[in-house]
Amino acid sequence: MLLKRKIYSRLLEWKENNGKTALLVSGARRVGKSTTVRKFGENEYKSVVVIDFSICPQEVKDTFSILYDLDRFFQTISLLLNVKLYERNTLFVFDEVQLFPLARQAVKHLVADGRFDYIETGSLISLRQNVKGIVIPSEEEEIKMYPLDFEEFAWALGKERLIEYVKECYQKEEPLIDAIHKEAMLLFREYMIVGGMPQSVMAYLGSAIRSFEAADREKRNILSLYRQDIMKIDEGYRSKVAAIYEQIPSLLSHHERRVVYNDIEKGSTFESYKETFFWLSESMIANIVFNTSDPEVGLAINEDRTYVKCYMGDTGLLVSHSLGDNKNANNELYKELYLGRLSLNEGMFFENAVAQCLTAAGHNLFFYTKYDAVAKRNVMEIDFLISRGTKIRNKIFPIEVKSGDRYRITSLEKFREKFSRRIGDSYVIHPKNFSKKDGVTYIPCYMAFLL
Repeated sequence: MLLKRKIYSRLLEWKENNGKTALLVSGARRVGKSTTVRKFGENEYKSVVVIDFSICPQEVKDTFSILYDLDRFFQTISLLLNVKLYERNTLFVFDEVQLFPLARQAVKHLVADGRFDYIETGSLISLRQNVKGIVIPSEEEEIKMYPLDFEEFAWALGKERLIEYVKECYQKEEPLIDAIHKEAMLLFREYMIVGGMPQSVMAYLGSAIRSFEAADREKRNILSLYRQDIMKIDEGYRSKVAAIYEQIPSLLSHHERRVVYNDIEKGSTFESYKETFFWLSESMIANIVFNTSDPEVGLAINEDRTYVKCYMGDTGLLVSHSLGDNKNANNELYKELYLGRLSLNEGMFFENAVAQCLTAAGHNLFFYTKYDAVAKRNVMEIDFLISRGTKIRNKIFPIEVKSGDRYRITSLEKFREKFSRRIGDSYVIHPKNFSKKDGVTYIPCYMAFLL
């Protein structure tokens, strides 16, 4: 089963540049990079040369030592891999390129030659680490690939018309028909549980009756793979990465969702964990969100790393991670979660899913917290801040996430009053239907990907 991915259209746009750059597709393990790129090569080119550096023989790697003679290089590759090359109609795929940095360096000369097109795939953190002694090619264009977003998940489940209706209602700023709203909310819950990792989605759809249990097995395999990756990193911060990774569900279960360093290790600060968050962010296992102390348009300028939130890159993985002590999680347990009848902190799953949707949409995420030293508590908390617009009329957009039907928006009201001149639209993302009231736009969770 081949899943429809939005990144495919971006690959087509890149191809239209006629080989002016090589494309680097980076992303977390198991998000579908290799599958999508290989299928793109098969569909859009007369031939495709796939060199998977995790399994290719040494004799293939050795050919990169004769780049001074590109005619000979291409001839040798063609013979070794038994693929005929067609000028301007053959795609070279350097899969898992982080395992062989010399191939990445070779891109400079290969792109300049101009005969063929080149796409590299790899894990971002390994790509950053394995660059010693090589020249990073300026001819390299990078795009990030994420787990399936909600729209891609809906496509996989054959809900194209539903998703088009959701988009229509969002654009017209009107609520969905009540019965369709309920259907869309159930689909969103389904998405939160299964997640967007392709193997999990395919396992879910591949069973005779859609099985949350089959998806859970795949997700646990991926979580185990991430643990193995953590064990391979530098000893200097390996234990800290492992500690944060294992505690993500616990950290998100707190009301404020943020990391309290002293709770993890007494006396610790962000400085002792900064490499940890860098690794989790660069590996794209997690979406790291920092506090901004003064919410101007340039949110990063006032980034305050004293406060940080650490969301899982995929909400389906967070669900399985949270049920880690229940290795026999079955369909009945997941059914209760799907129907909202399980006594879990649903707020963290909804908030994580929104962070996932916003990140996939290209937003750099921040949050805002105002602490009152006298009252010794936070008096204002905004879940997410995003920024968009032109340089002249840029605005910030506060977003609050609510998982229940009954709630207050006291913090959002205070924030809008204090920073009124800087704010564009204000959003509350909740399980209820679309509405607008007193300058606040209330959108159902399944519309978050459209922001």
